[in-house]
Amino acid sequence: MSETHEIASDRLRATVRAQGGELIALSDANGPALWHGGPDWPRHAPVLFPIVGRLSDDRLVHQGRSYRLTQHGFARDSLFTWLERSADRAVLELRESPETLDIYPFRFVLQMIYAVAGDTLTVTSRVSNPAEVPLICGVGAHPAFLWPLSEGVAKQAHRLTFPQAEPGQGRGVEAGLLTAPIPLPFKGTELDLDESLFVNDAIVIPDTANRSVRFAALDVSGRESRALTVSWEGYKDLGIWSKPSGAPFLCIEPWYGMASPAGWRGEIAEKPGILRLAPGESRDFIWRATL
Repeated sequence: MSETHEIASDRLRATVRAQGGELIALSDANGPALWHGGPDWPRHAPVLFPIVGRLSDDRLVHQGRSYRLTQHGFARDSLFTWLERSADRAVLELRESPETLDIYPFRFVLQMIYAVAGDTLTVTSRVSNPAEVPLICGVGAHPAFLWPLSEGVAKQAHRLTFPQAEPGQGRGVEAGLLTAPIPLPFKGTELDLDESLFVNDAIVIPDTANRSVRFAALDVSGRESRALTVSWEGYKDLGIWSKPSGAPFLCIEPWYGMASPAGWRGEIAEKPGILRLAPGESRDFIWRATL
């Protein structure tokens, strides 16, 4: 069975692959919008499950036992099974296995549902608990968009614009773990983009007040040369990340859950911001890219 599958609308084309259940291409009439992978970062839009970010010492503690689970979990490196492949929709699935149970002691079903309609790609992470005990996890999206988004536009001539100002603070990141609250570097509803913003890793917004953000490249007159909007449902946190070394992408990352606070080493069920699904419960986490 083919490793990849392309879906398309009259405005968009997207490619998904079984390895990692990952979106690996997204384009419209203006060309590619998603980072193509490369030496700067080999991924495109990895699926974050069953954790988002790092755990202290990369250790998950459950009922007194300790398991080694590394940053962002194992879904992004796992082979998913195709459930559906049509002209405008693709569905893949990952379930627990003896290998996952050795590092994450929970049964789960994770479906990745990709669909295109008009100028919008919709990506649904459907997390289900098939067990008779609660499922404790985090889930997140990590799409990397081209930055510059428009050819010939400087990286500094880009901005993120939110519908409303964020009323709270962000969190710092050190060695992959959350540090003390910090002021967010926004000017009202806008964030002028510069590589220096990411010297200390991601900009993390817990319990974000917003449910969408517009990413735009601006021409010399300040008008949008090219733009896209990322929106989300079900997720409650947001990460914005790039590498400060000149990497040509910007990640806009809706999450449910975040890295461990520095020094926190408790039971996974007590981790701040963690998701808890009751036996038999299923929940959808959705993000969309509108070009």
